[in-house]
Amino acid sequence: MAQAARAQEPIRVAEKFMRFAAVGVIGTLAHYLTLVIIVEAADARPLLGSSIGFIVGAFVNYALNYRFTFDSRRRHREALPRFYLIATIGFLFNGTIFWMLTEPLAWHYLLAQLIATIIVLIWNFAGNLLWTFSEKRVASHE
Repeated sequence: MAQAARAQEPIRVAEKFMRFAAVGVIGTLAHYLTLVIIVEAADARPLLGSSIGFIVGAFVNYALNYRFTFDSRRRHREALPRFYLIATIGFLFNGTIFWMLTEPLAWHYLLAQLIATIIVLIWNFAGNLLWTFSEKRVASHE
């Protein structure tokens, strides 16, 4: 029985990644919409818009990933700080990648954001799967 469960693990991880990516589309839309509004309407620097957009997207992503992607049984008081630690590291990756592509390399801010988003997606999924919403030693929903 344990061998059959292990054989199904890659399928479950792939399904979770697809859900994570679907949820990520919604969070990414919130991120990009915030970015464009801040850059185009508020005439602010793109890095500021990207940073604020990332935070907006993170709020959206936590709520959806907790239930939809991972169907977590962790208490919010345990999952939420973990999620935001992973998101904070992703935030730093995003800002660093975005800055490197827009400042020294002078890429258009939307292309830079696309590249940063792809890289941070992989980080966030792995961190949330393996740590934030890991099924090991989980208490019931809060």
